[in-house]
Amino acid sequence: MTRSSLYLVIAALAAIAVGFGVYIAYQESQRPALEIRVDEGGIKIDGNG
Repeated sequence: MTRSSLYLVIAALAAIAVGFGVYIAYQESQRPALEIRVDEGGIKIDGNG
């Protein structure tokens, strides 16, 4: 394997890692800010504000 192809593989893996990180951050930001749960203990409301 030549040096340039090794750099290409490393760059591709780094790009995949960055893309996966952006995807995970986007998925976390899409979670609802308000959560309402009803169970045997009653009603519980969790939110950011």
